Amino acid sequence: MPGRDQELGSYYVGVDVGTGSVRAALVDQRGILLAFADQPINQWEPQFNHHEQSSEDIWVACCIVTKKVVQGIDLNQIRGLGFDATCSLVVLDKQFHPLPVNHEGDSHRNIIMWLDHRAVNQVHRINETKHSVLQYVGGVMSVEMQAPKLLWLKENLRETCWDKAGHFFDLPDFLSWKATGVTARSLCSLVCKWTYSAEKGWDDSFWKMVGLEDLVADNYSKIGNQVLPPGTSLGNGLTPEAAKDLGLPAGIAVAASLIDAHAGGLGVIGADVRGHGLACEGQPVTSRLAIICGTSSCHMGISKNPIFVPGVWGPYFSAMVPGFWLNEGGQSVTGKLIDHMVQGHAAFPELQAKATARCQSIYAYLNSHLDLIKKTQPVGFLTVDLHVWPDFHGNRSPLADLTLKGMVTGLKLSQDLDDLAILYLATVQAIAFGTRLIIEAMESAGHSISTLFLCGGLGKNPLFVQMHADITGMPVVLSQEVESVLVGAAILGACASGDFASVQEAMARMSKVGKVVFPRREDKRVLPGNFWELMKSTGNWLFLVTSDCLFYYTCTFVVNKLKTFLEMRTVTIYFKN
Repeated sequence: MPGRDQELGSYYVGVDVGTGSVRAALVDQRGILLAFADQPINQWEPQFNHHEQSSEDIWVACCIVTKKVVQGIDLNQIRGLGFDATCSLVVLDKQFHPLPVNHEGDSHRNIIMWLDHRAVNQVHRINETKHSVLQYVGGVMSVEMQAPKLLWLKENLRETCWDKAGHFFDLPDFLSWKATGVTARSLCSLVCKWTYSAEKGWDDSFWKMVGLEDLVADNYSKIGNQVLPPGTSLGNGLTPEAAKDLGLPAGIAVAASLIDAHAGGLGVIGADVRGHGLACEGQPVTSRLAIICGTSSCHMGISKNPIFVPGVWGPYFSAMVPGFWLNEGGQSVTGKLIDHMVQGHAAFPELQAKATARCQSIYAYLNSHLDLIKKTQPVGFLTVDLHVWPDFHGNRSPLADLTLKGMVTGLKLSQDLDDLAILYLATVQAIAFGTRLIIEAMESAGHSISTLFLCGGLGKNPLFVQMHADITGMPVVLSQEVESVLVGAAILGACASGDFASVQEAMARMSKVGKVVFPRREDKRVLPGNFWELMKSTGNWLFLVTSDCLFYYTCTFVVNKLKTFLEMRTVTIYFKN
């Protein structure tokens, strides 16, 4: 493995629990990955929009990957351990045993996953309260947050789960508890997903108003009454039992955790960009937007003062970078949507066979096939007649409407490999346009963004990266280490060890720029600047697709304002209601 022969130094272990796998890395003080391992984890979907996992399965997977990355290493050189994970809800009883989150009564499945949308009715009722805490989640709470899931459990599994529950953890906090025995929660998890305020703490009136007044009892012991900043060292470090499970030394520092996307942001946003010709070199870190893109995408922007962006989560104080406010935009499905579109196409078996014959991934093959069929025109213009509306799992930002559905317009009767490749391209473009709309919403509220810092699984796809650069008109910075989320988790462990004076110092030392992708001017798609500004009134959302771009409009504007536009372009119109 690379780096095994380097001189003695300090190492840190980062563990990342994603949607489909657990990954671990051994990282040095320069942020270089010395070893990597991953392990798939189980998921269950007992019915539509119900997604479940097992905390026991996940811990076993953590142990497997951690033991692999420290093989052959002097364990005395390992100084710290950091965890990140999806913001899924873990339910345990008073003795810390798993409880079922399903009607089948299967206690092994004790996690409601982040992408679970079972609590639609509950989140609608919570939003109808218009409680003041909602202003910190973009004005509308998402069904993916924890309060609606807790309310669903109370209303649907009262006897088998709710009445027996002793502890409700965000998955990152479950992992740090499992490693240390400390039930303290990370400020990141509670602020971002549970309505906790870094300045004021819990708001009793909210929980009472939404029907979860029982959580207020015993000073919020079930959901957390000790809250620590990410990177803080927990208790006495790794317990002997956990040390044996993980193959690590007992007593090493274990950090208060982060949500996975936030770990990715930590791993990229502080990189030294000098010498790369980027505008952000002479600008504050607040000019950078971290995009963490895997199964879903999260858009992390920070500011010195709170900025309230309609439809965008936050502002959250110190939830990612200490001392900064965080706004978090997002797209509920991105990688999952691309897989869905490609794997559901009639030409997918042919794609699989040809990619296998070339020893390529299906996406590497599709990218090369697009280069083959584009001929002399820029690849982006292959979709001049085909468009995708990407909200197949609702819209997280900036519309914050979980009822929205996806759409494809411009389909033909042919279903060959060319059609599949172009549909794939249109899907990637649609996701990039979604990012552009999130950026526009953030900038209209007061953010000033000049550079994108992208990481996660989709950051390894050059087409995905280039389309984001072209469609946003901004350069995209990729990290030297492609596993930036794991670097972020390792940064937590480094901070907990005391080897760095602050999170900011660790970010600067352990984050490195790898490649910069600039927008291609010949393929630039420009939105008519006045159209979005004209569409401010409320009403039923109208979806309009042109040969240039994707737009949102409201029905109240259609009759008078679109007449000239309709005479100029061929359009497809879709009404939500």
